[in-house]
Amino acid sequence: MDMFLQTLVSGLLIGGLYAIIGIGMTLIMGVLGIINLAHGQILMVAMYITWILWQSFGIDPYLGMFITVPIVFYFGQFLAKYLLHPLIEKDSILPENQVLMTVGIGMVLVELARSIFSSDYRSVQTGYTDVVWHLGKISLSMPIVIDFFLAMLLTLGLFWLLMRTDLGRAIRATAQDKEAATLMGISAKKITILTFGLGSALTAAAGSLFLPIYYLYPDVGPLFTLKAFVITILGGLGSTVGAIAGGLVLGIAETFGATYFSMGYRDAVGLVIFLVVLIFFPGGLKRFTKV
Repeated sequence: MDMFLQTLVSGLLIGGLYAIIGIGMTLIMGVLGIINLAHGQILMVAMYITWILWQSFGIDPYLGMFITVPIVFYFGQFLAKYLLHPLIEKDSILPENQVLMTVGIGMVLVELARSIFSSDYRSVQTGYTDVVWHLGKISLSMPIVIDFFLAMLLTLGLFWLLMRTDLGRAIRATAQDKEAATLMGISAKKITILTFGLGSALTAAAGSLFLPIYYLYPDVGPLFTLKAFVITILGGLGSTVGAIAGGLVLGIAETFGATYFSMGYRDAVGLVIFLVVLIFFPGGLKRFTKV
């Protein structure tokens, strides 16, 4: 029972981090209408920026996040404005071409990172990296607990933005009906570009939070793109609440797979659950969240 509770708590904590990655992809999916297959690669860029801030200037990763997130926000807007939106504006170009563009962006980012930093594994060691808290017989890694609560604050902040501000209402209106939003005076182009930047900023925050607990190397990007895609499908396309549920399910599934089977099956268990949900609940968990 102790092992079960330990595994469950660990899965929930890591699932909270996965959730904000999934929310970022879901947000982009809802407004742009495409799956961003460079999502994890943007996270990788954020991790490298945070690592450089720590390595060169001694800035703690959690403080570095406040520098990394704005940089990646504007980087995401640049990608949307000059690479993606020109394709979106052309009616003759299919959405598949836009998805292929994100694939190309991801490949370029990975190879750029490899050429600059090589394929070596890198990590961040701080005074709290190996600190463990004990709650009864349950052990809690301090960085993971901090990451979880910061991820929850970011999620609440996003929901406040979407539900309580004019910008959030414009984003939701554009996601629901772009043509109607345009007729109401909303600039669909500006909202599209801004939303891609916002989704990139969320995954950048996740990258900074992951850095103290995860190895960094160029090919970590595609791995997180896969996780974000699984979360988005699990949660139901376009559902932010579903993305939270999908992230938690994936985190728990991976942790139980690593504990009761093998670390080598960690990712495989999550993918099996993904396939099961895709077969039996093609709408994802959205049907249960009602959002």
